[in-house]
Amino acid sequence: MRVKCVICDNLNEIPDFSPLAKKLRNRPIHTYMCPACHDRITEKTMARLATGKFRFIRNAVQEEEEF
Repeated sequence: MRVKCVICDNLNEIPDFSPLAKKLRNRPIHTYMCPACHDRITEKTMARLATGKFRFIRNAVQEEEEF
């Protein structure tokens, strides 16, 4: 299956019967991101988390549930 990265517009090939291909076929709202873009975003997010000025909204909800 040919897929296109939503960030860098590179075309990649993934196996037709992989779980990712099935997810992309059955749920059009899901998008594909190439491994290079995924790794770059992960690194930048971890750098923001290390500053202490950035927090995930999901973490705030979990903290409220604990009270």
